[in-house]
Amino acid sequence: MSKIRIGVLCSGGGTNFQAIVNAQEAGLIPDGELVLVVTDRADAYVLTRAARYGIPTAVCDKKQIPARAEREAAILKTLKEHDVQMVVFAGFMTILSERFVKAYEGCIVNVHPALIPSFCGAGMYGLHVHEAVLARGVKVTGATVHYVTEECDGGPIILQKAVEVKAGDTPEILQKRVMREAEWIILPEAVELVCKKLLKN
Repeated sequence: MSKIRIGVLCSGGGTNFQAIVNAQEAGLIPDGELVLVVTDRADAYVLTRAARYGIPTAVCDKKQIPARAEREAAILKTLKEHDVQMVVFAGFMTILSERFVKAYEGCIVNVHPALIPSFCGAGMYGLHVHEAVLARGVKVTGATVHYVTEECDGGPIILQKAVEVKAGDTPEILQKRVMREAEWIILPEAVELVCKKLLKN
């Protein structure tokens, strides 16, 4: 086996997916290959991005499949059909169950827009994280890539990168800086690290 087959789960615009694509095209993920994008929203812009690169996509829409267990089963089935060996959560807004995690144990990573264990856990996603950072008055934030376990944001940390919080930051401005200076850098790096590790096992 020459490359680990990677599936990306994404609910929105797909900027982190784009970072992985860019890294792959630059030869920075030699041990992995993007083979599938799955979204839980039929209108997610990540579908457009994936189409641009000829990467297969699947939609397990929350409106079409409202029951989480049923939607999760559909996602798992799709991943298995595409022989996905590693799963990347890149702004995926559905928290998946222990059953899902067990199916890909040690092979699922997530990017979180803060320095875990700070500003993480239930309710801490998207702009909420950056709002909390600014409300607390911390001077340094960042991003974390970690393994996904049953505990929300509780899996072992793979990589972290710090980002300065600046005077006058709004949640939106800070979100963009954290993406640009941390998430888009460490997510592809972590993907390659995990792919390399999986190939050795």
